[in-house]
Amino acid sequence: MANHKSSIKRIRANERKRQANRYYSKTMRNALKNIRSITDKDEATQKLSAMTSMIDKLAKKGMIHKNKAANLKSGLMKKINAL
Repeated sequence: MANHKSSIKRIRANERKRQANRYYSKTMRNALKNIRSITDKDEATQKLSAMTSMIDKLAKKGMIHKNKAANLKSGLMKKINAL
């Protein structure tokens, strides 16, 4: 157990951040799964901009690497253009 006030505070802050990171990661994974399962090109195109925005925000926060973000967006665009 932590002995210093600052380390106890750090433990609490880390737990809050961990929960937030888990939420955003899971939300992104679910959104990716949903957009990949769409078979209608018009619907997928509409959702693509929201998905792109979400991916960019996560990359900006550092939750995912910028190259991974680019890779995800590229893959989604290729899939939607192939529909």
